[in-house]
Amino acid sequence: MIDLKGKVALVTGASRGIGRATAIRLAEAGANVVVNYVTSRSAAEQTAEEVAARGRDVAIVKADVSEQDDIESMMEFVDQTFGRLDILVSNAATGGFRPLLATTARNFEAAMNTNVRALLFLTQAAVPLMDRSEGRKKIIGISSHGSHMALPMYGVIGGSKAALESIARHLALEIGDRGFNVNIVQAGLVETDSTKRLPGSDQMFAARRTKQMVGERDLEPTDVADAVLFLASPLSDLVQGQTLIVDGGAAVHV
Repeated sequence: MIDLKGKVALVTGASRGIGRATAIRLAEAGANVVVNYVTSRSAAEQTAEEVAARGRDVAIVKADVSEQDDIESMMEFVDQTFGRLDILVSNAATGGFRPLLATTARNFEAAMNTNVRALLFLTQAAVPLMDRSEGRKKIIGISSHGSHMALPMYGVIGGSKAALESIARHLALEIGDRGFNVNIVQAGLVETDSTKRLPGSDQMFAARRTKQMVGERDLEPTDVADAVLFLASPLSDLVQGQTLIVDGGAAVHV
């Protein structure tokens, strides 16, 4: 069993979906959790209640991870609240579903700032705090199939996820020898509040069931959270700069 007792984890975008499932799974393994949100305080509080119900310490912090000042203030909050950070999960994402030909500069910047730049600035701000931790420190980003597969209305998000995976590899090269592991979990099509708004989502979810090779089981946020838990644990100490795909095998065949 994975034991994260005494560890402190920060999960961005933890108010719902994969972020919430990840916060809860880390708490079940023993970690204290900082729940980050940007718009829905009530949803973040629900996540925090689930974490506390597992007997863990929990704190809620509002911060827009697309803004460097917000990130730095959030790390100050983590320092003041817990005095350390062992696990950083960069999960918050945005972008909107639209054709590339209809994408504006503002749309592009919003997706890149939240989905890519956030990992860089989160890492920069977190490294001094994480350096206080014993053992290897874990930095994990959440990606999606759009990083390598063309999906309708997903061009900007997909491009940002490809960049995210590359940034993670380069971060691993820079800080891996300093006691950090930097990896990515690439999730297949998971039903969340966000993906339900994807044009043609009903057809995509139906097609996914025919492509997965795990029987009738659907991919859930908890499945992604399980992969994050592995990468957050000592079991993954020799996993470095990698993208772990969790999709039931859907992407390996036509």
